[in-house]
Amino acid sequence: MTYEDFREKIDLVLRAECGPLTWTEIRTRARLPQKFPNNQWVHSLQSDIGLERNRDAGGIIHWQLRDRTGG
Repeated sequence: MTYEDFREKIDLVLRAECGPLTWTEIRTRARLPQKFPNNQWVHSLQSDIGLERNRDAGGIIHWQLRDRTGG
């Protein structure tokens, strides 16, 4: 899988949802093969598609896209 394929799948899944998702939820919905995401790719997604990751009180990381309505 290329980075571009990975980026497209993550973007599509997160845009289809109303709220944040965990990596497991994203992986399942996008049918991705990797148990853990490539760390370099995740960092690239932050600037490429506006990915934000936030850790909750239980330590679970939730992924979502920044609001891009401003342009």
